[in-house]
Amino acid sequence: MKETSEQYSDLELIRLILSGDIALFELLIRRNNAILYKTGRSYDYGHEDTQDLMQETYIDAYRNLSKFEGRASFRTWITKIMLNKCFHHRHKLSFSNEVPSEISDKSIPMYSSNRNADTVNAVVNRELGLIVETALKHLSLDYRMVFSLREVNGFSVEETAETLGISEANVKTRLNRAKGMLRKEIEKHYQPEEIFEFNAVYCDAMVERVMRELRE
Repeated sequence: MKETSEQYSDLELIRLILSGDIALFELLIRRNNAILYKTGRSYDYGHEDTQDLMQETYIDAYRNLSKFEGRASFRTWITKIMLNKCFHHRHKLSFSNEVPSEISDKSIPMYSSNRNADTVNAVVNRELGLIVETALKHLSLDYRMVFSLREVNGFSVEETAETLGISEANVKTRLNRAKGMLRKEIEKHYQPEEIFEFNAVYCDAMVERVMRELRE
């Protein structure tokens, strides 16, 4: 399976899966595990809850794969499913401490200099350790998710806007403000880094969980 991991594009994989080669769904899982994991953690869910939401997301994605039209990237499509799961799970449990609020497109970034952006990017480039994970929790959800998609998962402005259902101008505004607020939080909460990622051990386990349910 590893030898063919780069052989197919997402669209090619989807066509083959829909034609009956279910085993290839493993490749889509592996390609998106890190993105979905970081999305769940950025939504302030713990490791176990995030894994459960990821599994639900993959199952839903598989069941609705024929509805994927390719107008946006597959990672955008499946991340929207994950975000929907995160939102409804929080609503179901009556969590009220992280209610998204609308930000005006006319908002002026609080911090927009290259130096401030470089300060944040320097930390992010060290694999988003515990210090960033801790600081992110102090940002409101609307800022946090834009930062997570753009800076952690590498989504484009267009993909981020599509995923979150906001304008591209809003994405840019929220990202700039998030960077400034995050920089301040980092300065207050600096501590030794721990890797904030979905590593190979968890990746294999997620593949097994999802593929086992699909086979059943």
